Amino acid sequence: MSRLLLFFIAAMLIAGLPTEMLFAQSGSAAFDVEQASRAYIDTLQGADLEKSNSYFEGGYWLILWGALVGILVDFLILQSRLSARFRDWAERVTSRKWLQPALYALPYIIVGFLIALPWTIYTDFFREQQYDLMSLDFGSWFGEQMVGLVISLIMFPLLVMAIFAVIRRAPKTWWIWGTGVIAIFLFIGMMLGPIFISPLFNEYNEMAEGPMRDKIVAMAAEYDIPAENIYVFDQSKQHKRISANVSGIGPTIRISLNDNLLERTDPDEVAAVMGHELGHYVLGHIWRTVFILSLIMAVGLFVTALVAPRLIERHGGKWGVRSISDPAAIPLLSLILTAYFFAATPALNSLVRITESEADQFGLDTAREPDGFAKVSMRLSEYRKIEPGPVEEMLFFDHPSGATRVRMAMQWKADNVANPVIQNPGKLEKE
Repeated sequence: MSRLLLFFIAAMLIAGLPTEMLFAQSGSAAFDVEQASRAYIDTLQGADLEKSNSYFEGGYWLILWGALVGILVDFLILQSRLSARFRDWAERVTSRKWLQPALYALPYIIVGFLIALPWTIYTDFFREQQYDLMSLDFGSWFGEQMVGLVISLIMFPLLVMAIFAVIRRAPKTWWIWGTGVIAIFLFIGMMLGPIFISPLFNEYNEMAEGPMRDKIVAMAAEYDIPAENIYVFDQSKQHKRISANVSGIGPTIRISLNDNLLERTDPDEVAAVMGHELGHYVLGHIWRTVFILSLIMAVGLFVTALVAPRLIERHGGKWGVRSISDPAAIPLLSLILTAYFFAATPALNSLVRITESEADQFGLDTAREPDGFAKVSMRLSEYRKIEPGPVEEMLFFDHPSGATRVRMAMQWKADNVANPVIQNPGKLEKE
């Protein structure tokens, strides 16, 4: 089973200088941006710094090994002729060509899940526990994996059924129409996910009235963002990471923040995070997500449409795969796409990182909490390396690094705050 659940967002906007710069210039001359930044960055020292670097740098190898595991799983399903057997079973169950890919997908997903399960247990459970990032016990964690499997058993068959209908009707240009199908599924997923998927994993409750909610409502109102529904969800039961989002499309739009954000950070940090998340909505990143991911997927499907028929012509007899329109070809298509997305990882990370940086700038302009932004950026050191080299950040970071974000916040402070003062944050509490 392909483990590529990709939501890559990209595109650049050129940000204009805020009008407040003229007001603040007189007080910024004595404010040293680098010194102010180091005051935050240097709070991470010793064992905490070593642990942060070790966790994130280990993830570099997981990108490679994860891709190889995905390729190996699909190759085993092909080479063992399990794929052909799944196809034969689907043909015995129904003679309807349009339904056979959906039936094929059921055993394909289950077998792929089981083959990859040892790797999943290590990367998603034991490794997270090793770095004190997991709150669930194994039973609860595995239960969530089962929920995810059930969702896959519903969604993936529908997707492949639509893709193979396109392949049968347009064998030469199916990759173009297939891109459209995927874009539609992305749109539907983004619209319905907050209502039907997210509540399967967490409980969502309306945020209590108070100064913090009033602050979020005020920021949302400034940009006409619907703020009737602001939810807090109980993600602390799963891990300690802080998180928030503006999700949904049209009538399903909602603002959500997890309980970790409220309980582990100060109000200025919450405001900074929410300003960033509101930026994704105002700047149209949801729509860009669909558009950019569709373009990226179009290239991947084009490559697949070129390579897959040649591999089937050469090895199809051994695999029991008749043609690219044969559902038994699904592991081959997945294998090629896995290799394609692995090769594109640096470019894809950069595209996402540019968008996140744009939302950072918007959040600073909206929340006007540069020190809160710097503090919360440092808290992310629990699972994100704070100060990588420039090439390292380009290749492996899908968000700006903590050091980059702190420097952005301090530059904003120098440019927008009258008589800015360098803070002495000390060691941030993490519990």
